[in-house]
Amino acid sequence: MATTLTSALIASASTSRRRQWLALGLLVSSQFVVMLDTSIVNVALPSIQASLTLNSTTLTWIVNAYILTCGGLLLMSGRAADLVGRRRMFVAGSALFTIGTLMAAVAPNAWVLVGGRVLQGAGAAALSPAAMSLLLLTYPGARRARAMSLWGAASTLGGATGVMTGGILCGTFGWSSVFLVTVPVSVAAVALAGRVLPEGAAGTRRGFDWRGAATITGAVVALVHGALGIADHGWTSLTVLGAMGASAGLFTVFVSIERRTVDPLLPLELFRSRALSTGVATAVLGGAARVSTFVLIALYLQQALGMEPREAGLAMVPTSLTGFAFSLALLPRVLRTLGPQRTLITGMCVLAAGLTWLGHAPAGSGYSIAVLPGLLFVAVGVALSFTPTTMVIASAAPASHSGLASGLAGSATQVGAALGTATFTAIGITVSGHTGHSLGSSGFTAAFSAAAAVALATAALGTTLARTRH
Repeated sequence: MATTLTSALIASASTSRRRQWLALGLLVSSQFVVMLDTSIVNVALPSIQASLTLNSTTLTWIVNAYILTCGGLLLMSGRAADLVGRRRMFVAGSALFTIGTLMAAVAPNAWVLVGGRVLQGAGAAALSPAAMSLLLLTYPGARRARAMSLWGAASTLGGATGVMTGGILCGTFGWSSVFLVTVPVSVAAVALAGRVLPEGAAGTRRGFDWRGAATITGAVVALVHGALGIADHGWTSLTVLGAMGASAGLFTVFVSIERRTVDPLLPLELFRSRALSTGVATAVLGGAARVSTFVLIALYLQQALGMEPREAGLAMVPTSLTGFAFSLALLPRVLRTLGPQRTLITGMCVLAAGLTWLGHAPAGSGYSIAVLPGLLFVAVGVALSFTPTTMVIASAAPASHSGLASGLAGSATQVGAALGTATFTAIGITVSGHTGHSLGSSGFTAAFSAAAAVALATAALGTTLARTRH
């Protein structure tokens, strides 16, 4: 009898561990797909333009439709996951992402393609914070560092390999393949979620704060839209100023609504936590420094070093491999030793060193000296700072608001990414005196230096987190 009971317990424990590993793999692979889709389409844009006969404005919307929708809906979707159930939001987001992907892959014209990208962005906004929330709740304590390291590795690998993967697929199978490649993972997420993912308790609520959701979504969309127009129109253009003004006005209305609403979308008292408010600020600044780095490097390799797009993609491979390996092998140990706050500070300092190297390397020294060391520093800096930023924000919010915290971290990073990329590119264009998106050598030096300064400012802000007791 005792032997039978022991065998049953061992079998149950083994099944539980296997289910947890399957759950982790499902959550991590979904994040990989979300990050992959932010960059894989860029390489296919010339082929899409030729195939569908698009002008440059419409072509831009193929990229921006995804960014605006995802960034605008992250906060609302994160809160919805807390209220209606994280697994339900994960399944709904995966299904919506799949529909949008298939719609984009078979699009006969530009408007169907843009519509598919909008659905993809909405699906990504739903599944990403739900997945993060499930991961945080399923892997508490010491196991969280390992789980978050895998999440960070998937994010790094997805974002960094998109250019190379997109180039190979588009050149071999055509532009539709860059969409279809993600379908098996998103379909598997819908099919397996009910079997391997915990539901997580849904929060008690009297109603959903639709007014708050609408105003904050509009504020984020207007802000990101304004930032995306800076490089084309300049800071003082009516387009940019109008979008920024609309964002400020909507944000003011949002705060007023949240103060009066009984069950607000974003309880403002959460920001009484110094750790949460400072964590959000580091997410904005850190997102500006991290994401803009890869855009600037891609421009630098092609405009300054004269590389072809595929050659530039291969030149980024060391960044992908280093970031992935560091996230898997060393980040968990660093997190356990230093904690998320000090790991974040270290990462931003290493990132600043990489950006400084790229901006001030000896002219004419070639890829191996002028670029590669900087890329390796950047890879380590991003790996050290991306995951800890999310952990800081999540740990400062109660478990009942874990979805909201995940959405808040993602939304803050998206806003920072748009602002940083636009600002640093505009600085480079202004300093170099060039028109369009072309930066001279002095422009790249100024852009990389500005990004390094923001990275150091983020590290300085992070020192206040290190002194905060949770």
